[in-house]
Amino acid sequence: MAAAESDRTTVLRGHVAEAAAELRARGLGLELDQDPTAIDRWLDLRAVELMRSCTIPLEYVDEPIVAGPYTYDMTSCLEHVVTIEELSYGDTGFMLACPGPLMSGVTVGALGDTSQRKGYYERVAGREPTWTFFGLTEPRKGSAATELEATLVPEGDGYRLSGTKRYVGNAAFAQLGVVFCRRAPGPLGIEAVLLDTDEPGFNAEPIPTVGLRGARISHITLDDVRVEPEQILGFKTLKSTRRGLVGAIRTLQRFRPVLTGTALGLARAVLDHVQEQRPGITGTDRLRLEELRDRVAAVRQRNYQVASAIDAGRVRADHIAGVKTRAAELAEGCTLLAADLLGPGSLVTDPWLNKAYRDARAFEFMEGTGHIQRLAVFQGVYKGTFLKD
Repeated sequence: MAAAESDRTTVLRGHVAEAAAELRARGLGLELDQDPTAIDRWLDLRAVELMRSCTIPLEYVDEPIVAGPYTYDMTSCLEHVVTIEELSYGDTGFMLACPGPLMSGVTVGALGDTSQRKGYYERVAGREPTWTFFGLTEPRKGSAATELEATLVPEGDGYRLSGTKRYVGNAAFAQLGVVFCRRAPGPLGIEAVLLDTDEPGFNAEPIPTVGLRGARISHITLDDVRVEPEQILGFKTLKSTRRGLVGAIRTLQRFRPVLTGTALGLARAVLDHVQEQRPGITGTDRLRLEELRDRVAAVRQRNYQVASAIDAGRVRADHIAGVKTRAAELAEGCTLLAADLLGPGSLVTDPWLNKAYRDARAFEFMEGTGHIQRLAVFQGVYKGTFLKD
């Protein structure tokens, strides 16, 4: 893997790994697991600095990320994957609790006109930390973008937005985000709206969760929220065939390798934790540990290939689904092995492992459930494209 990695990527990985090591050394993941709002006390950390500027184009950032001879904005999918994977190794929940663009930034970048991108990026990159959200999933329809029930109804020279969203990260604490909704019947009637959370009619509340509490998963209620035409992403510059639904698909396809990196970062951390707790591990137990290390390394390498292909304009839904599915399975498998090798009592006596065990279960459901990903893989196999690069 190292032989295929450019010097630029290697330098970025080392830079982010130092920030991630600080999270592990201070035990900040456990602190946020108990109180997700504790992120407010750690906004001066390098990990937060990385997340705040991650995927914001350089022209909007006063102090970009510089490491060695290189300057980064992580708009490259591969560099985004490497950054998130390393921070997830530090702690997945902490990474997700940070301010910054996350998924909504990818949507704005894909659909927004010049004015919309400028307004969004300058605000998120400003001095005050800004949390964002990506409002796609609904209680009755999940993340099926073509079946959305949230409505955008014309009123005068603008619109009214109504509906509900569920399982949306950071929404109850965010200042800004993107909401997907339906302006007209059919897939071409989907729109993506840029929304301030202080608009009258917007309400979001956190949902209690077992794992990944740092993500602050929320439920959103939209009650006749006023929307101006300039808040609809790409309204003035894109045809309806190139707007809302396309933005949802592009964002999910661009972000799934990033989520894959998140799962792999946690998987690596779990395996290293086992090694630290049992430094003299031998025999069959060691073979089982090494087997999972090899499988994680293989999926990691494949994910970098998928991310590099996206950067080159080759977006393959079946390949993206394949790495996402396998990484989610591996993250869960690593926690099961850890509980086995460290003893079932370790889930009670080892708070870090207990948290990782709960966090790993979330990846199955994030950015499309496992059965949706397997369907995409099957379609690739059926068409004969899945095994081709």
